Amino acid sequence: MAVGGYTLAILISKLGWSFWAALPAAGLAAGLVGILFGLPSLKIKGFYLIMATVAAYFIIIWFILQFRNITGGVNGISVPPASFGTVILKGKVTFFYLVMIMAIIFTYLAKNIMRSRTGRAFIAIRDNDLAAEVMGVNLWVYKLQAFFIGCVFAGIAGGLSVQYLSFCNVEQFPFINSVWYLGMLIIGGMGSTSGVIFGVVALKLLDQFAIVIGPLLANIINPQAAVGLSLILSGMAIILFLIFEPRGIAHLWERIKHDYRAWPF
Repeated sequence: MAVGGYTLAILISKLGWSFWAALPAAGLAAGLVGILFGLPSLKIKGFYLIMATVAAYFIIIWFILQFRNITGGVNGISVPPASFGTVILKGKVTFFYLVMIMAIIFTYLAKNIMRSRTGRAFIAIRDNDLAAEVMGVNLWVYKLQAFFIGCVFAGIAGGLSVQYLSFCNVEQFPFINSVWYLGMLIIGGMGSTSGVIFGVVALKLLDQFAIVIGPLLANIINPQAAVGLSLILSGMAIILFLIFEPRGIAHLWERIKHDYRAWPF
């Protein structure tokens, strides 16, 4: 739903809103879109719910391309750089610190949400929605809350991406990115806040590893195969984690901490 943040960023650039007003608005726009496309979750789940959310991506992209007078269509539209008062945030280093601060804030929020009554309801629905409903959990309310909260986070991330590039276009949010985000969750560990961080770091380290050894392997094997080394390593990592550690790095880390505390017993 980062596309929702992108859509709002377009409108914000048209209205001339400031960056700090744009960011919450981008999250709200994505959250509202998430509620709309989260309605099918009340009737379907599993594979069918995944297909419904995939369809949401293509529907949103279609609308963006149709309203080209506002969104710029396939050509996109320029966005004013982020600013804090009179200070304009530009450059990779400056924006890195901004993104890190935002990441820390929202990681803290996510962990506290999981400790709240709402978070416990999310866990109950995830584990067994029928048992949760019998215990009095309102599935309709909490499922829509889950969609809204998740899409708010994604919308703000999309807004940050647009502000960093000072340009927004549908090609900045290809569908394949959603597949890799899911792969990050598989490697890091689904149902865990720390698992998200582990998954992102793991896949990005694999990318950097492929960049380093790719040129070396190009002299030994087919150069075209070396070009796709990053995709090969990432795909193999996802498969191996699905087979040998389906609960991800987060669960492995918890086991290591438990064994360390229990040593030598």
